[in-house]
Amino acid sequence: MLEYHAAPQLLAGKVILVTGAGDGIGREAALTYAAHGATLILLGRSVAKLEATFDAIEAAGGPLPAIVPLDLMHAKAADYRGLADTFERQFGRLDGVLFNAGQLGTLCPFEQIKEHEWDEVMQVNVKSEFLMTQALLPLLRRTAKAQGEAVLLYTSSSVGRKGRAYWGSYAVSKFAVEGMMEVLADELEHTGVRVNTINPGGTRTKMRASAFPAENPMSLKTPADLMPLYLYLMGKDSRGQSGKTFVAQPK
Repeated sequence: MLEYHAAPQLLAGKVILVTGAGDGIGREAALTYAAHGATLILLGRSVAKLEATFDAIEAAGGPLPAIVPLDLMHAKAADYRGLADTFERQFGRLDGVLFNAGQLGTLCPFEQIKEHEWDEVMQVNVKSEFLMTQALLPLLRRTAKAQGEAVLLYTSSSVGRKGRAYWGSYAVSKFAVEGMMEVLADELEHTGVRVNTINPGGTRTKMRASAFPAENPMSLKTPADLMPLYLYLMGKDSRGQSGKTFVAQPK
């Protein structure tokens, strides 16, 4: 799928929300989607990083994005409902969401996981996505009805398909994301809203470096290397694909 060649204006006219848009894969996806014609909603915790992504999109001549600073660790259901109302008023549509923001937590034996770290990982990786999805679904369904489709794309991991020692809270959170995707894909089967997960695999990001500090980052693919798959899943060429996990770097 990394050999996919997207049409230059594959996403023209679409409005796409990317969480964790200030860094790593989220930033690269935002830049790539904008380069293919989409108007981006950039969501993240750091205003400075979001502004840097905004500036890069503007400098490349893409449609001017919107910036949404939000700390997923502390956001409540009302905050997400407010976002949905704002998107409805400002754009009148929402064609896609890439849930990219994530919390790694501490890699350690299961019995040593601290309760507060477990809660933090579950809050960012699961609960925030649950609450945001609930709030955005009405707008996504309306967009799908009017435009023919809308896309929910969650980020998974190899440890969310098969548990691995010492990855406790992160692995469990990604198992939950996989389950959430499958439930939603089944519920939304006849609505035009497609739901999938993407497992990016080992990628040259800060999160990867924190998990594998001794690894040579130059041995890993960059976020840009993965973008053909991210484009495929967000665009019309993947119509009919729902309820699946796509692995960016199959062994």
